[in-house]
Amino acid sequence: MINVQKQKSSSILSYAMKTDPRLFSFLKPGDIVDGKILERESKKMLIDLGRYGTGVVYPSEIQNARELIRGLETGSPIQAKVVDIDNEDGYVELSLAEAGREKAWSDIAEIKEKDEPVSIRIVGFNKGGLLADISGVQAFLPVSQLSDEHYPKVSEVSDKDKVTESLQGLVGQELLVKIIDANPRANKLIVSEREATEISSKELVKNYEVGQVVEGIVSSVADFGVFIKFTDNPQVEGLIHVSELAWRLIDNPKEIVKVDDVVKVKITDIKDGKVSLSLKALKQDPWMDVLKRYTEGEEVSGFIYNFNPFGATVALDAEIQGQLHVTDFGSVEEMKKQLSGSKEHTFVIESVKPQERRIVLKLKK
Repeated sequence: MINVQKQKSSSILSYAMKTDPRLFSFLKPGDIVDGKILERESKKMLIDLGRYGTGVVYPSEIQNARELIRGLETGSPIQAKVVDIDNEDGYVELSLAEAGREKAWSDIAEIKEKDEPVSIRIVGFNKGGLLADISGVQAFLPVSQLSDEHYPKVSEVSDKDKVTESLQGLVGQELLVKIIDANPRANKLIVSEREATEISSKELVKNYEVGQVVEGIVSSVADFGVFIKFTDNPQVEGLIHVSELAWRLIDNPKEIVKVDDVVKVKITDIKDGKVSLSLKALKQDPWMDVLKRYTEGEEVSGFIYNFNPFGATVALDAEIQGQLHVTDFGSVEEMKKQLSGSKEHTFVIESVKPQERRIVLKLKK
């Protein structure tokens, strides 16, 4: 009879443990528990932990978690981390800040695992990048991970003051980023605007194709080329490389366009969300009929466009340039003495090579 009762008791206990194992769980330091605020005092906060009894949060922890508990009243639900299961006052000692921190890192890990973009508000900056906040954890956005729109232009990169000014201008703005590194042990959270925007850029450029002519507004000018925002969709930005601005050699893109100019351009390439554009592709190639305009032995007038280690480039007209070789003068220094950039000179055409896009000149003696 006794054995039968034992078997029944054992079966009931086994069934209860299987149906609701929480009834037989035990607290240990490090556990995250849910409770309700019983009482808020200046020296402590008491938390109702249900079957686990009463928890306590001491002043130092209350101070550390002041932002978490702001606005909470008696009866408000709250989550905490167990520090001690039975302290000298007979309470379960709790940490609110630690629980909030673990919950924050758990949310961050979930966002990273889903590989989803998240919106952040920039709250500060340093020499390396921007500072933000995700679920109460400070996030860092390095300069190298900014999108093309917000990355300092080439002309600014070497100027620390201009980089600082550029970063400062982003404080207070909302940016879309992706989490690329989350390490709670090192308290390191790194985000990237570039990775978040590349995804949207790839989607946006699907509406365009190579060979298409589009209208755009010059958004910025750099040494290597010109950035163009499409007028039908300003979120799409393309680049005209300096070599695609004109059929002639260009030292400074500002010779051709300036910021806010409206231009028509041709799409020459679309790759990984980046759009390459050409301005010269919409103009006739002047070298196709160059032999009708210039012939060997002819005398022509022109201005020095620039000097280089091999000689000088001469502007013969608005589209065609000729070349002078340094060996005709002995040195670049001697060449500069004989030629003035602001004065018109007379040259003799030594050769015209349309396929090489080259006219060789000699200074008329």
